[in-house]
Order: sequence, then C-alpha cells, then structure tokens
Amino acid sequence: MLTVLESCRISPPPATVGNRILPITFFDNIFLLHFPINQLFFYEFPHSKPHFMQTIVPNLKHSLSITLQHFFPFTSNLIVFPTNHHSRKPEIRHVEGDSVQFTLAECDLDFKDLVGYHPRACDKFYQLVPPLGCAVKGSDFLAIPLFAVQVTIFENYGVSIGITNHHVLCDASTKCDFLKAWTSIARLGTDESLLANRSLPVFKRLVQYPESLDKMFLNQPGVDTLNFEYQPPQLVGPSFKVRATFILIKEKINMIKKWVTIELPALGYVSSFSIVCAYVWSCVAKSRVEIGKMNGQDELERFVCLANFRSRMDPPLPQTYFGNCVGPCVAITKSTLLAGDKGFLIAVESLGNAISKTVKNSDGVSKEAELWFEMLFGLPAKIPSKIGVAGTPKVKIYDVDFGWGKPTKYETVSIDCNGSISVNASRDSPEDIEIGLSLPAKQMDAFIDIFNNGLEKEFS
Repeated sequence: MLTVLESCRISPPPATVGNRILPITFFDNIFLLHFPINQLFFYEFPHSKPHFMQTIVPNLKHSLSITLQHFFPFTSNLIVFPTNHHSRKPEIRHVEGDSVQFTLAECDLDFKDLVGYHPRACDKFYQLVPPLGCAVKGSDFLAIPLFAVQVTIFENYGVSIGITNHHVLCDASTKCDFLKAWTSIARLGTDESLLANRSLPVFKRLVQYPESLDKMFLNQPGVDTLNFEYQPPQLVGPSFKVRATFILIKEKINMIKKWVTIELPALGYVSSFSIVCAYVWSCVAKSRVEIGKMNGQDELERFVCLANFRSRMDPPLPQTYFGNCVGPCVAITKSTLLAGDKGFLIAVESLGNAISKTVKNSDGVSKEAELWFEMLFGLPAKIPSKIGVAGTPKVKIYDVDFGWGKPTKYETVSIDCNGSISVNASRDSPEDIEIGLSLPAKQMDAFIDIFNNGLEKEFS
C-alpha cells in the first residue's frame, strides 16, 4: 500500500548552526521515556505525481532546511549517558552536518476514507508517519534522534505530511512555533517575515529551579532502559483499535456550561476545554461498562492534561521559550462514579478542581514538581486506568498551511499507544472543539451511542 520514492536527509544550510549544546531542564526530563509524538496532516491536492514532485517537493525540502537553521534542536540528537545516569544529565547536541530524516512516499489507500470522521482502522495510519530512526552508540553516550518527516502522495487526491518527534524536544507551544515558521517560509520562499516579526525561539535556559528536581526526574521508573541497547519505540500493527473524530460546536459547549453552573454553582473553574474533556472521560467509562470491561470493579482512574507554565513562572518566560514548559493537571476519581448517572458532573468537578489547583498555585513550581512526580510516576501502579490529552484548542492546528490551503484533516496518531485523546480547535471554526479517540472497535461503537445520546437527551 505504501511505496517509498525517496529517503534523504535535510540539514540546515552549511555553517549556519555549527556545534551547539542545549541543556535540558526537569520540564524536559519528565518526558524522557514518553512515546514519540506522531502527527499527521492531510491536504487535498488533486494533481499528478510528476507535478507534485517537480513543484512542491523541492520547496518543502528547501523551506525545511531554512527552518532548521532557526530551530536547530529539531535536527539534533538527545544525548544520554547510560553508564552515568545519576551524575551526567542528558543534553540536546547538534554537530555540524546533523540532519533530519525526510521520506517521500506514495500510497494507494482511499484518501477520502482516511480523512473521514467515522471509525477507521488505526494501523492504516502507521505507515504514513515516520519512525524517529535508530539510536546510535557513541564512546560513552547514546544519540537518540529527535525529529523526522514523511510526505506521502495520494495521486490526484491529496497529500499527507507526517511528523514524529521525541517529547523531550519540545511541547505543543514550541512545535506550533516551528510549524508556523516552516509553513511561512514555504509560502513566502524566505525567512524575512520570521526575522522581521522577532518570533525566533529563545534557547536560553531561563527556568530557575533546584538541582534536586533534575535528580528526581532522572530517577523516574524505567530510566535504566535508556541503555546502549535502547531504540525509540515505533508504531507497529496490526492493531485491534479504530480511531474516530467528534466535534462539539461552540453553541453546544456553551449550553453544557450553563447547565454545569446550575448543577455545580460552587465550582470555580469551568472552561470549554474542561467541559469537553470531562464529557469524553465519563463517556469512555460508560462505554467500558457497556461492553462488560469494567466488571463492577471500583478502581480509581486518572485524567491527565498539561498546562503551559511559561506565563506562570517567576519571572515569566517568553512565549517563544524553546522546549517543554508544561505541568500536569491530574484528576482522580472512581470508575464506578464516572460510569454512573452523575458521571459527567463528577468528571467536570474533579477535572475543574485539578486544573484550578495547578494553574493558580502560588507556592512555586519547585514544590509543585514534587507532587507532579508522584502523580505521574508514583500513582500508575496504584491507578491502572489513565486518560491523557494530546493537543490543546489554544494551538490552531488547522492553520498549518504550506501554500495549498489549510489541512483537510488532522490526526494525532500516537494516541493509539497510551490511552490519550486529542483535543484541538476544529477546522471550520476555532471555537468548536475536535476530539480524536482511539478505542477497540466494539467499545468505539458503544462510545458513539453514549456520546451522541448524552448530547441529545441530557443537554438539549
């Protein structure tokens, strides 16, 4: 179904970066063992393969090279020191000549089916996103690739651009800045606008915190697997899951907000994001009951989302600060309560309180980080069920326009691997919210009925 047409490496222009090292902070160390992030943008492009190869591919390569000049960590490697885990911190290292894997392929899958909102087999998408590539052993270190690109042509129908990155590289805010730069250079043919707008990334490590936080997160469970035999995990089929996309429009979200404020007048935090996440969380719990997966067991469940801390640091960081600067908001409640008649209200209250506590805490990030460690790495053994969130409605993911118009469809393919959902601003209206979900086929059927029936009966 997929034929590789070209596999090459893209570097920044010669002598524009040189040898550089970017230290990483505890915000980055949180994600040392996180599964790579796989994102996929589909575009309508009803042209022939020769036309695409001659007119579009050269511009994509050139604009990527110029962008990497300004965002050099994307073409760098994560360097870890397996024999000195506790005494030598990992770092992002760029050596002159480093490059990004760029794959060009063609695919004969049904483009219209892939860009649909209905349930589709998850493993269809795996071949459309690139693996990070192999980790390479050095004298006393391991070099792990951080970024890769794949462009796939569906002749006379469309094109997809798949990107994969190690989460240590950056969070959604930084990646959005990178994509804005790449698409701007692709459209305009130059980086003059990027330079004029002073929107270049800030690489200086401005986060102030005690060294003990580095040691704590470098001792997270499983860190010993970062040895000389380590290789980045990959998406591998076949999969028993299907993925589907759901839209909650602004009017419906506002209607639910009003209903929540009546039912929970003391709840201090209610946002479109928390409403959407809570509703999906409760529907997932109910779908497990529907297919007999819960078996009446009263287990605890976690819901984890991330808050951008750039503006919450003391002093605040620039919005263009490069890397990870996000902290987890963790809500915990019982699965039987989530699946009950009041499941949505319990979810929205639990999640609202968790977000409010995280974003309003005035004790400083250092004290918060110790709690984050327990929530992320101490509780999993006690709380087996977890839902995470990939994406944020604050990032307009459908603005990723290389010059052929906005994407027809966006997918976060990596949610298949860790029980997450994707939550983004929708294509047609940034005030509507688009939810991506990956579930076993039978559970997805149950979820669809529960999701739609709840909107019709509870909030109409």
